[in-house]
Amino acid sequence: MIVQACLNGARATDYHPALPLTPEAIASDAEACVAAGANELHIHPRGPDLAESLAAIVASIPVVRAACPGTLIGVSTGAWIENDISRTRDLISGWSELPDYASVNLSEPDAPAVMDILDRIGVGLEAGIATVEGAERFVALARQRPPLRVLIEINEQSLPDALALAEDIFSVLTRAKVNRPILLHGFDATIWDFVRLARRRNWSTRIGLEDGKHMPDGRQAAGNAELVAAACAIYREG
Repeated sequence: MIVQACLNGARATDYHPALPLTPEAIASDAEACVAAGANELHIHPRGPDLAESLAAIVASIPVVRAACPGTLIGVSTGAWIENDISRTRDLISGWSELPDYASVNLSEPDAPAVMDILDRIGVGLEAGIATVEGAERFVALARQRPPLRVLIEINEQSLPDALALAEDIFSVLTRAKVNRPILLHGFDATIWDFVRLARRRNWSTRIGLEDGKHMPDGRQAAGNAELVAAACAIYREG
């Protein structure tokens, strides 16, 4: 089990005063999160205009590695980042600095091609599943390319609906006898419920400003490191 720190995601620049956006800010925040107990990092590098960019990964990875030596670093390959299938493929294929793994959203049409590219360039796959259909699609592909882990990410804000969807996704994986590590996380209103559920199931989880900015008591967190420390405390409690 691990606690992964997801530092920024696709959040708007004004989402939180401590949202890290530049390579230096991401690296500094990553270092603080590792000190707070994070085992891995998930980042969305930004370009000079502070918009998400697959090209910016090349500049950001070395800076974060220097700040957090030995810590695995993952990135997103979300189709919305470049909003162009050909450009997305070309940029990933041309990365001269490689993350340890990259998340691929199984709901996206070009997911199989992106998975092929990651396999070719030697980057681990974090298979992102947010729907039952995505789980079924993953099962059809998993025999060809076993992932580093399965990422069950639930966006529904109704807790009963979110919990039911997570169970439905897990049922698809169980029936298919998918034997890969699972990382479960929620979004905004459900983040802490899913941290606790992941701990009860002995699964990994993630926490950070990509997924939400409030602490378990409802107040706004000072930043990513405080969120990570709270999640690690839940994992220590068992």
